Amino acid sequence: MSDLIQIVTAALASATARSSAHLVCRPGCTQCCVGVFPIAQEDAARLREGLASLTRTDPERFRHIDQRVQKSLARLDPWFPGDAATGILSEDEQSTTLFEEFANDEPCPVLDPSTGTCDLYEYRPIVCRTFGPPMQTPGDDGETNLATCELCYIHATTEEIAACELDPAIPALEAASNRAFNAAHNLHGETLIAYALRPNRSASL
Repeated sequence: MSDLIQIVTAALASATARSSAHLVCRPGCTQCCVGVFPIAQEDAARLREGLASLTRTDPERFRHIDQRVQKSLARLDPWFPGDAATGILSEDEQSTTLFEEFANDEPCPVLDPSTGTCDLYEYRPIVCRTFGPPMQTPGDDGETNLATCELCYIHATTEEIAACELDPAIPALEAASNRAFNAAHNLHGETLIAYALRPNRSASL
């Protein structure tokens, strides 16, 4: 787990340096913190580790996160496209289609609304660490596209965007890390941050 984080951190630092003013991500910008997105079980475990550490280092922050998680779950449960008991998203075509319109206005429960910053930043999922710089992502046509945050690279040329690309090896490395983690812990599927941080989460797996 730590090896992947180190690789992603180094790749992000490189992409940030090459992007200069084109990359406008900053504390207080919550563009990527609203609307649910799937995370791997490895990401979920990292988040739980971070939340557990707050019980010792910052109980008040822990309490605020826990309150936001429970409120988020109350909104998500009735329409969750998967098994709400385990928090695992379904992978069939109908559920995947439903997810496209699911909770697009739901703020991440780890987002502190008063500061616009992440309360578990050190433990955030890989997708949160890589969002912003240009990165190869699968397109609807089966081809990969170089995608960026819609707030960044607005005035950059196609060539400038390509020159800022995040290490293209990361998706494959992340997938391999997730497979190894799932195999080692007898886990499968993807979940959401609110379900990953649900109280007594381990009892539902």
